[in-house]
Amino acid sequence: MKKLALLLLSVVLVPCALASDPTLAKKEGKANFYANITAVEPIMDAFSAANGVKGVYVRISTTKYLATVMTEFEAGKLEADLLQGPLPILQALKEKGVLAAYRSPSAAGYPSWARQDDTIVQFGIEYVALIYNKNLVKSGDVPTAYKDLANPKWRDKIVMPDPSSHATTISWLVGLKEAGIFANDKEWRDFLKGLAANKPMFVNSFSPTPAPVESGEKLIAISMPKYIITHPQAPLDWARTGVLLGTPRGVAIAAKAPHPNAARLFMDYWLSRDAMKLLADKVGEYVLAPGVFPPIDGIDKVKVVPIRELSDKEIGSWGKEFHKIFFAR
Repeated sequence: MKKLALLLLSVVLVPCALASDPTLAKKEGKANFYANITAVEPIMDAFSAANGVKGVYVRISTTKYLATVMTEFEAGKLEADLLQGPLPILQALKEKGVLAAYRSPSAAGYPSWARQDDTIVQFGIEYVALIYNKNLVKSGDVPTAYKDLANPKWRDKIVMPDPSSHATTISWLVGLKEAGIFANDKEWRDFLKGLAANKPMFVNSFSPTPAPVESGEKLIAISMPKYIITHPQAPLDWARTGVLLGTPRGVAIAAKAPHPNAARLFMDYWLSRDAMKLLADKVGEYVLAPGVFPPIDGIDKVKVVPIRELSDKEIGSWGKEFHKIFFAR
């Protein structure tokens, strides 16, 4: 009876996969990390130095991520040991059998909603904020609410990702409505119309948004606070709007990982406080490891809320609607 109890306990403690084995991981030699997140080289280097296993970072853009991984997987040539990406993409991969179950002990202190899936662990939120040129925008003019972007004083002074095609921006705009940022649907739609009337500059993603603000070509961007860290010489600050919204970031192990032990070891390291502190400090990411915040003034005080993931059908439908609003001029 005692042996049976111990066996059951071991099943509870390790329900999804074997724990990482550093010795076997060293023999495998490396862990291939497919990711859409950028500037993670410090974590790769720290993992390699600490464990004697090489972390290999393969950057895949969000727009090409699903197609790239599925093409390799279906051909039996997927080299990824771990996959990091937006939650909807990872969930689609899980449904297609690309991901393996693993519960890392490093995620024990994360919010329960972030680790309820036995395959995908949510480790951060791709948070969106209004960033501005602090040398050119007077303190009294800095937006204090999202609706301020509809003020005509910002006409021809805003840059943002294309709201008809950029999935995260589409999700963010819908999130403003669903999170109760606006009192009702009419107020939200009035905001959209006002923002469109201000004729923003549209770019393909968040990455190009800081440059026009840095140069003074534009004054404010719908962008990401992390650029305050990654562009340290730029005169950037973020508008304190009370609540920031963003899409959850997840990570999982590949079902047919070429280096399964190294994959589990890397997962344990990636979710550790040390790695998440590097991600926050060096990259400016908002992470879910308890007590870890990026060194951006005021970020530790703001409420950051994960928004609902939209289906591909919803993204397409809202993209068409936003095209009518923002491009019908």
